[in-house]
Amino acid sequence: MEHPLTLMAVHAHPDDEVLGTGGVLARAAAEGHRAVLVTCTNGEQGDDAGGLKPQDEGHDAEGVARVRLAELRESTAILGIEHVELLGYRDSGMVGWSTNEDPRAFANIPLDDAAARLAELMERYRPDVVITYDDNGNYGHPDHIQAHRIAIAATESTGIPRKFYETAVPRSGIKMMFEEGKKAGLDFGDELPDDFGTPDELITTVVDVAPYAERKLKALEAHASQGENIFLLRLPDEMQARVFGSESFVRRFSKVDSPLPEQDLFAGLHD
Repeated sequence: MEHPLTLMAVHAHPDDEVLGTGGVLARAAAEGHRAVLVTCTNGEQGDDAGGLKPQDEGHDAEGVARVRLAELRESTAILGIEHVELLGYRDSGMVGWSTNEDPRAFANIPLDDAAARLAELMERYRPDVVITYDDNGNYGHPDHIQAHRIAIAATESTGIPRKFYETAVPRSGIKMMFEEGKKAGLDFGDELPDDFGTPDELITTVVDVAPYAERKLKALEAHASQGENIFLLRLPDEMQARVFGSESFVRRFSKVDSPLPEQDLFAGLHD
């Protein structure tokens, strides 16, 4: 018996699963496909109770991890993701933090070691489609970059995935959100960097996930301990609906015939 069409998303931290891929994961599950989430770290460098930051005295990294993993379980239940795999590496923190130097940090784990563990999961689940970040981790986070690297390495070593995508945020969408957010009184800073987001012409695949936008919002709210850092929760309702209603990707390769642009990650794979 052949396995169901399988989508595997490789993410760095608890809560990363929602914004760029929550809709496609929920849609895959709802359509009878298999949705697999691999979360590489336990999120130790997130906010602690009372908003304590990792550099603040009293910040309990292990306690933060326990809370965030519990929130991850709630989020994935909302999205309908039945297969959640935790690699259990330590959160490296943002670029320049002292936590970057911890030898246990995900970004410092030898690539071959971490990729081998992901390859084992690919062998088990046989994903047809794999999603992760681009080679800069979408915004330079060390753990996102490492997640990209191990996803590439595991894909190459196993040869299993038939399509490979990187998450993307259209530059035009970022500009719209920036301008309308400022009109709504949100503080996004004075100027939007010219290179923020993915150039629209590079985006190959836009998936309509509007039927799952409400689930995405609830899943994001499930990560309540990090709510201060999730500015999308502060957007006006109308803007949230637009932001959450579609997800964009850059297709890096496909072993099947699927003309671009696409509206379905499984395009070319259906019988």
